[in-house]
Amino acid sequence: MDKVLFVHHNIYNSWAWVGGHNDGNPDLLEVAVIEAKEETGLVEISPYSRDIIAIDVIHVNNHIKNGSFVSDHLHLNATFLLVANEEDNLFVKEDENSGVRWFYIDEVMNHVSEEKIKKVYRKIFDRISNIKDKA
Repeated sequence: MDKVLFVHHNIYNSWAWVGGHNDGNPDLLEVAVIEAKEETGLVEISPYSRDIIAIDVIHVNNHIKNGSFVSDHLHLNATFLLVANEEDNLFVKEDENSGVRWFYIDEVMNHVSEEKIKKVYRKIFDRISNIKDKA
C-alpha cells in the first residue's frame, strides 16, 4: 500500500482519484469497482474491505461537461480502499481524463493542483498508513 492510481481529470485539470456517480445503484462498493475499471483499464481490482474508508461532502465548482453547463453543487463522497494489480495495462478514458498513472503516496500531492481536495487525500492517506502499520 505504497502507491495510488490517479487520473488526470479533464474538468479539474488535476491529478485526482477515480470516481463516479452511483446512478441509482445502492451498492456503493460495486460502483467504486466499476468506475475504477472504466476510468483506468484495470482488470484485477478487489476491495481491501467492504468498509467505507472516508465520507466527505465535496463542493464542485460550476463547469462545462459534455458541452453543457453544470452549476455549483455538492458531492457526497464515499471512499473505498481498493487493491489492484500494478502490472495491468492502463488506458485513458478520453471523455473524463487525459492520463492514468501510479504514484507513490508520499509523492502524489506534488502533482495535485486542486488545493481544496488535498485535505481529503491527506486524511485518507493517513488512514491507509495506519492500516499498513497494523498489518
